[in-house]
Amino acid sequence: MQQKLSDRINSLATSQTLAMAAKTRELREEGKDIIGLSLGEPDFNTPDFIKEAAIQAINDNYNSYTPVDGYVELKDAISKKFKRDNNLTYNRSQIVVSTGAKQSLANIAMVMINPGDEVLLPCPYWVSYAELVKLAEGIPVEVPTTVESNFKITPAQLEAAITPKTKMIWYSSPSNPSGMVYSKEELRALADVLVKYPDIIVVSDEIYEHINFVGAHASMAQFEDMYDRVVTVNGVSKAFAMTGWRIGYIGAPDWIAKACTKMQGQITSGANCIAQRAVITALEAPVSSIKFMIDTFKSRRKLIISLLDEIKGFKTTEPEGAFYVFPDVSYFFGRTLKGHHIKDATDFSMFLLEEALVATVTGDAFGNPECIRLSYAASEAQIEEALKRIKTAVSEA
Repeated sequence: MQQKLSDRINSLATSQTLAMAAKTRELREEGKDIIGLSLGEPDFNTPDFIKEAAIQAINDNYNSYTPVDGYVELKDAISKKFKRDNNLTYNRSQIVVSTGAKQSLANIAMVMINPGDEVLLPCPYWVSYAELVKLAEGIPVEVPTTVESNFKITPAQLEAAITPKTKMIWYSSPSNPSGMVYSKEELRALADVLVKYPDIIVVSDEIYEHINFVGAHASMAQFEDMYDRVVTVNGVSKAFAMTGWRIGYIGAPDWIAKACTKMQGQITSGANCIAQRAVITALEAPVSSIKFMIDTFKSRRKLIISLLDEIKGFKTTEPEGAFYVFPDVSYFFGRTLKGHHIKDATDFSMFLLEEALVATVTGDAFGNPECIRLSYAASEAQIEEALKRIKTAVSEA
């Protein structure tokens, strides 16, 4: 019956991270001991002080429809957070609360992109960027990087990629999947290119801002000559271990924020009332309240890098933030391992699932087909066992 579906859905790729998670669940249901390093989901519980705020909201009878763009009290908390953590000034009219940062990104795509508009995607990029651009009938344009360049684009690359059809550039820092972080100086160098093209809008995805191991987080919107052209995207899923609460938000120029509210009003309306009240408490708390999670991720990063360095064929760069490592595994391409012929990263990722019983994600989904993504949002014991299995599986290479 696929021919009865829309061309839009038939042309849409399945999220590779969610597909691998589904495959992992299937194999576990069959009794296989799969270690999941595929999903970007903290393995911590939501902090108690946030849960208590949600319980209080229930007891206070928050159960009605919420404003499309979010409770005023939450928007004020977001505004204060932007000022405190990023030195960015966004007023209420510039903030839109959505059902997760993914909806924030979808809103942006739908209100900004016309058919044929080009959107620059520095590689590697989060899996949904390209598909959201395509859904809006835009054209994703990949700007390639490698492990040798620490997965960062240069100003020269950015300039070379810009054409008269370029409408936007989307990037994340800290990056999913590479973990790289653009410094203030690196962002300024990219901004120096963009100021020459005043019609290009920037989407800065900062969902991992607090999971940063190299110093202060830098936002593109901090530069006065870029502020009116940047949409800053954030949320509480990662740093606060609130993936299932589904609250994301943007700070943007008024005209973009109003358009996103208009779009959201026809799709989902306002985000969950209880989750919004809990997020007020989360954002008003000092960043030190979640430091224990960040410290744990940093310790796990050291562990997984040291173990990957012991495996022949994995070329790594040390991630500077988030909770992913993105090794180049092209060494294995063209080889046969335990009867599996490895053509590309997708083959290699499936080989690891079937032979090592470790779930990863192919880098092809992120625009870097030489790599795979491993999440270290897992216990140290799981990481150690997973890397032991991988090392054994590829030992004949």
